[in-house]
Amino acid sequence: MKKLLMATTAAALMAGTAFAGSHSNEVKLGILIGFTGPIESLTGPMAAGAEMAMAEVTASGAFMGGAKVTPLRADTGCIDNGLATANAERLIAEGIAGLIGGDCSGVTGAILQNVAIPNGMVMISPSATSPGLSTMEDNGLFFRTSPSDAREGQVMADVLMDRGIKSIALTYTNNDYGKGLAEAIVASFEAAGGEVTINVAHEDGKADYSAEVGALASAGGDILVVAGYLDQGGLGIIQASLDSGAFDTFGLPGGMIGDSLPENVGPDLNGSFGQIAGSGGKGIDAIAMMSKEAGFDGTSPYAPESYDAAALFMFAMQAANSTDPAVYASKIFEVANAPGEEIYPGELAKGLEILAAGGDIDYVGGSSVELIGPGESAGNYREIEVTDGKNKTVAFR
Repeated sequence: MKKLLMATTAAALMAGTAFAGSHSNEVKLGILIGFTGPIESLTGPMAAGAEMAMAEVTASGAFMGGAKVTPLRADTGCIDNGLATANAERLIAEGIAGLIGGDCSGVTGAILQNVAIPNGMVMISPSATSPGLSTMEDNGLFFRTSPSDAREGQVMADVLMDRGIKSIALTYTNNDYGKGLAEAIVASFEAAGGEVTINVAHEDGKADYSAEVGALASAGGDILVVAGYLDQGGLGIIQASLDSGAFDTFGLPGGMIGDSLPENVGPDLNGSFGQIAGSGGKGIDAIAMMSKEAGFDGTSPYAPESYDAAALFMFAMQAANSTDPAVYASKIFEVANAPGEEIYPGELAKGLEILAAGGDIDYVGGSSVELIGPGESAGNYREIEVTDGKNKTVAFR
């Protein structure tokens, strides 16, 4: 498995030079996500989640001899490879020891190949879900707290079949994320006996989606599944479908789940449904309570995964007794998985103390962290239904 590969000797030498101060009084972590662009409504809580974990660790005084953890934010634009790679290079020049990000799959791959690997920098993405990232060669530097869309395709097929949906029209945003997710949905739904009447791309940023909706309507289907972005083309497709009467119920994969979609569409979205990475239980309850006190919604999409990404960085560094990516990268699997004492949000100081004493932890976090072979989450999902203008969790899968 590619995650068993360690960073190359060249990368390790570069990292060793850049991060020689393993016991500095300040450790910087980059947060590189789309503060502008088609998922910008999600990224505020995502960044706040990561920063909440850093503040918790700093306040504990138990990290790396009492080091302070400082977040540095930068923008990917979600779909802007040039912006994303330039900002990744800037964050490395500013001395980060780890990179939380990217967010959208295309920019994440670009950052990994063009910046992280050449600089020996570890990345943990909270939200990049393309199946292509599972097999991309990464020198042991890339992880994600979100599951692959290969898993989401299976989950969506189950949701559709359980709701009695026999046929779907499908449109996807024309990038790595959309293509990979669409392929996974088609394969899983057809394998379950469903019919995909049409599977076509749409471009983000258009003012008029009537032509795309016309083609989708001509193909027909019980519902329209929109594998797009909630603040961009996905929203436009839904609005055009409702305006024309082409479809009145929509299947909503992860990139379409967020408060802004029902707020922008209004009551006509009621009854639509989908799924997004997430889990129930002790971890998410703790995140909800802590984030409410901090003034944001930590249950927002990918906010728990962002808290967990930050926590994994700090636990891996503590376990390795080093902030050098070439040294601590191999510890990420160890702190994320059994054996060891289970650690939840709000218990980061406890985990740090166990590691400092030479013990083992199994970090569960807010998203039920369990990393599998490619360095990604095994995959828990919340099933969502839009009810009374709100995304309501109706089941876990």
